[in-house]
Amino acid sequence: MQQKVRVLFVCIHNSARSQMGEAFLKQAGGERFEVRSAGIESGRLNPLVVQAMKEVDIDISGNKTKQVSDFIDSGELFDYVITVCDETSAERCPLFPGQALRLHWGFPDPSVLQGTDEEKLSAIRSIRDAIKEKVKTWSVTV
Repeated sequence: MQQKVRVLFVCIHNSARSQMGEAFLKQAGGERFEVRSAGIESGRLNPLVVQAMKEVDIDISGNKTKQVSDFIDSGELFDYVITVCDETSAERCPLFPGQALRLHWGFPDPSVLQGTDEEKLSAIRSIRDAIKEKVKTWSVTV
């Protein structure tokens, strides 16, 4: 049996973008990938992101946020580390030790969206759909 490709999605708080990336790759990649996500800092799941994911039949409400340091401290190794920070926060996205191939996919940060919850949710749907498309396209090339 072929070994699974190990992937870690990283963003600032593990509250939105990295959670979505993890969920979509698990969905698209099936048995081919072992997927995790983490943040550079502690965070809480964004409830609007949870709602947006439920709209596409993915329930992340039970997910816990994790920190990159937990994976570093445990010595876990990954084939790919994919940072999903937006361009203005890219310098805060951590580098991960080891031989992992590092990819950067810049997406806007849902935590800084302004407006009503409905306006934020509309923007999150766009981010969600962009992440889904990127994951889907990438997963068939690996």
